[in-house]
Amino acid sequence: MFKEMRRTDRKLTEQESVQILYDNQYGVLSTVSMDGYPYGVPISYVYADGKIYFHGTNADGLKKENIEHNSKACFTVVGKTEILPSKFSTKYESVIAFGKIKVSENTQDILRKLLQKYSPEYLENGEKYISASMKNVTVYEFEIVSMTGKARKNG
Repeated sequence: MFKEMRRTDRKLTEQESVQILYDNQYGVLSTVSMDGYPYGVPISYVYADGKIYFHGTNADGLKKENIEHNSKACFTVVGKTEILPSKFSTKYESVIAFGKIKVSENTQDILRKLLQKYSPEYLENGEKYISASMKNVTVYEFEIVSMTGKARKNG
């Protein structure tokens, strides 16, 4: 399944790829629906301990349904970009990770990591929000099986 990158001259190191995961706020989680159609949804996430974590509601929805149906998924993050009009191209950096998703056992810890990433100036209120919403939230753990980073760094 995992092919070698065609443009190896643009391949990033694992450390550079991990840095992109740390530095960015949103990614696209792609799962497969029961009818075989792909489903890509933008999500907020946190990268920690070599895994990608995200949350969702306990209510039924397509993301939850797809994860329960098939734990295999793809997660894509696009970092810095710059259009190069005269070159008909773009400077970019991106990471694509393939892996398996499961429900995390560290719900409160991961919600705190998300709070620290997205709302660091509201930690006290965020703790109250976490406590009030714990019963309505599922935290997922995306275990990376394969990851590639790619960039065009110069114009």
